[in-house]
Amino acid sequence: MTGKIGKVKRIGILTGGGDCPGLNAVIRGVSKPAHDNGLSVLGIIDGFEGLVKGKGMELYNKDVSGILASGGTIIGSSNKGDPFHWPEEVGGQIKIVDKSVETMRNFEGWGLDALIAIGGDGTQNIAYKLAQMGMNVVGVPKTIDNDLEATDLTFGHDSAVFVVAEALDRLHTTASSHHRVMVLEAMGRYAGWIALHGGLAGGADIILIPEIPFDWNMVYEKVIQRNMMGKKFSIVCVAEGAKPKDGEMVVKATDAKRTDPIQLGGIAELVAKNITDNTGLETRYTVLGHLQRGGSPTPFDRILATKFGTYAIQLVMKKKFNKMAALKGNEIRAVDIEEAISHQKLVKPTDQAVQAAIAVGVSFGTKEL
Repeated sequence: MTGKIGKVKRIGILTGGGDCPGLNAVIRGVSKPAHDNGLSVLGIIDGFEGLVKGKGMELYNKDVSGILASGGTIIGSSNKGDPFHWPEEVGGQIKIVDKSVETMRNFEGWGLDALIAIGGDGTQNIAYKLAQMGMNVVGVPKTIDNDLEATDLTFGHDSAVFVVAEALDRLHTTASSHHRVMVLEAMGRYAGWIALHGGLAGGADIILIPEIPFDWNMVYEKVIQRNMMGKKFSIVCVAEGAKPKDGEMVVKATDAKRTDPIQLGGIAELVAKNITDNTGLETRYTVLGHLQRGGSPTPFDRILATKFGTYAIQLVMKKKFNKMAALKGNEIRAVDIEEAISHQKLVKPTDQAVQAAIAVGVSFGTKEL
């Protein structure tokens, strides 16, 4: 039964939202200490979908051995499984229904004392709502977007930034060889952290992010100026949610099955076309897409994910529920999930990374910084 319990004996663990490097490291970080302390662990399949549909698998030591460096998640994930916003097909049309009662029923039917929910803003919002219904929940912050305010960093972000930086390194050589402008589109949705950090690490000449709407003329001016100075190529790193002043984000598609139906994408193609049309400079674009989510986690993310996982199971065993593990400085601390979801962490123009980029000559497509 949820709410007040005696000694914790059995926990569930799920990975919600988009996958990212480090999820398996958290599962390992939770499961090994749990087993050592006599707890049984149920892996809930495909995030909250599994909690609604009653799909789970027992996790034993053999299941979590050797998964530290593996990308993805051994228990699957989904960004369409919100039990409070459940898509159900009725008469050929999608109807949104509330499946939270079924979710609570499955939780109790499995004999779970607590749930560890690994995910970003959407996952933690769902976890908070379930906690309000009486479920014992502990959150672990996961998102490549790094947009959770309550933690200094989310695991998965460093790995995504590494992919962006490596891609920009490779684009430098082909851009230089062909004297082109190369535009790279990074993920991040409404936050520009991946493009900012990846662009800074990869030596981008222009970085365009959602938080700093850009002026088209400033973008053109930057690439023309570089060309006139004898620098025959330019690198642009653009976040998928970037938008021009008095303009809108580029929406690739909408999906009614998702809590946030908007799927961003296409800004890199638009930027490349406009640069060519307005400067005459040959321009190409590349969309990294899900490459940023795949592959093995960086050493930093392996360490951070392990610290998050081991701390989360400590919170569960101490029965400190409705909390999320958060990085504060170099240490993991507990914060209220309500606090974790209260504000989205976005890039500020005063951020040190922005100011460092400006200092080395990077343009954000505006004069106002």
